[in-house]
Amino acid sequence: MNSEEFRKAAHGSIDEIIDYYDTIQDRRVVSNVTPGYLRKLLPSVPPEEGESWDDIQKDIESKIMPGLTHWQSPNFMAFYPASSTYPAMLGELYSAAFTAPAFNWICSPAVTELETIVLDWLAQLLHLPACYLSEGEGGGVIQGSASEAIVTVMVAARERYIENACKGLEGEQKERKKAEVRGRLVALGSEQSHSSTAKAALIAGVRYKPIHCHLEDALAMTGAGLQGMLDECEKEGLEPFYLTVTLGTTATCATDRFGEVKEVLQARPEVWVHVDAAYAGAALVCEEYEPLTEHLGAFDSFNMNMHKWLLTNFDASCLYIKRRRNLTDALSITPSYLRNDFSAAGLVTDYRDWQIPFGRRFRALKIWFVLRTYGANGLRAHIRNHVWLGELFHSLVLSRPDLFSVPTPPAFALTVLTVIPHLKTTNGVQHEVASDAGVSDGLVKTNGVGGKHDGDVGEANAVTKEVYELINARGQIFLTSGVVNGVYAIRVVSANPKAEQKFIRRAFDIIVQTAEEVLAKSVGA
Repeated sequence: MNSEEFRKAAHGSIDEIIDYYDTIQDRRVVSNVTPGYLRKLLPSVPPEEGESWDDIQKDIESKIMPGLTHWQSPNFMAFYPASSTYPAMLGELYSAAFTAPAFNWICSPAVTELETIVLDWLAQLLHLPACYLSEGEGGGVIQGSASEAIVTVMVAARERYIENACKGLEGEQKERKKAEVRGRLVALGSEQSHSSTAKAALIAGVRYKPIHCHLEDALAMTGAGLQGMLDECEKEGLEPFYLTVTLGTTATCATDRFGEVKEVLQARPEVWVHVDAAYAGAALVCEEYEPLTEHLGAFDSFNMNMHKWLLTNFDASCLYIKRRRNLTDALSITPSYLRNDFSAAGLVTDYRDWQIPFGRRFRALKIWFVLRTYGANGLRAHIRNHVWLGELFHSLVLSRPDLFSVPTPPAFALTVLTVIPHLKTTNGVQHEVASDAGVSDGLVKTNGVGGKHDGDVGEANAVTKEVYELINARGQIFLTSGVVNGVYAIRVVSANPKAEQKFIRRAFDIIVQTAEEVLAKSVGA
């Protein structure tokens, strides 16, 4: 493909992408192909001769589209959003054109320096403490995902803990002590923490223990829960070295009680505390969420994904470190072929020492484009619109107390609901349970937890699951489910750039109609 052929192909591709986005709401939101569908459509070997771009492009619609779940559709209300916007796409286009592994500054100085600058911009937009800015001992780095960020900081936490435990020792004595300490290390998180913490512990070769969370605490990790786990570890001869706290848990968007965690760990400075704010961290651009940052300066690292809720396509996971030397001490290896005067003099940042992979892409470009295109006010408006849509959906759920219960307070545009089964009648009167869960603003709350089902939770779980599965099988909207302290629940979050009120109301109508259908069938049975 020469430059003129590329010009023509690029114009055609851009037009096709725009048409896709303009009509995405008309497509079935979740793919319904069967496993192995694509192998049946493609040759078993690559072509011997090159094909024309026109023939290749036709296969996008005929072969690839059927196997796509459309995350940018306003009918996608599952998991959490994976945003993409035109400025971010242009950033990817330029990044592909400038392609470089960028493992150190000299590879392409602009790649490194723009990343440092835009992450400082973002830290200020998020109201993060100054300790996370590059002008001091800290700084930010773009990772591939929040999971990658967690395993990276867990390795750094492990090495920091072991080195401190072996101070003053040398040679074989030090190596024996390291092995001894490694065998007792345990990483902690809550039962509501993302599974990436448990996986990171597996990769880092340490144990993992989850801290129990209670429904009456809105499923947040509390200081008492943490202290109980620390006491349990001490009795078992284990040494906690790392803790994940969460701003916006996966199941219910709960926020752990940072102030209580900080107080409990004042006597345990050796424990590395990482804040996983992968989705909800984007809301910190809004001043009303700034109180959530009050205690972040006491912790060691913070991560949020711009590729979830902040208008930037995957991957753009932004990790901040309070003391960057903790990362570089654990991860830096400099063979002779990487040495250069700028790095040796300490004048530049080499981001390969801030991550597990060696090479890295020019991801800062798309963040730069997004921040400049939307501006701080545009980002705030984007978040506030989705929070408002979430509150609207929650109000609709509360308008049908005969059908739904809300087990935890809605937060960050997410509502979690369960379907109330028709209970057995007593003297001809049917008993149903209403819910009155308050809206959570993401700040610490102990009240506002919705009513629980009376009667058989198993029956409620079965009905809720049937409603959920029937909705997704029909493909008008796409939802996900979860289990909240033994209660099967449906999660609804509409937070991609195409979300609108009319789609929220339509989704609610679909959920209501499906719930009534399932309940009517159960009564008939």
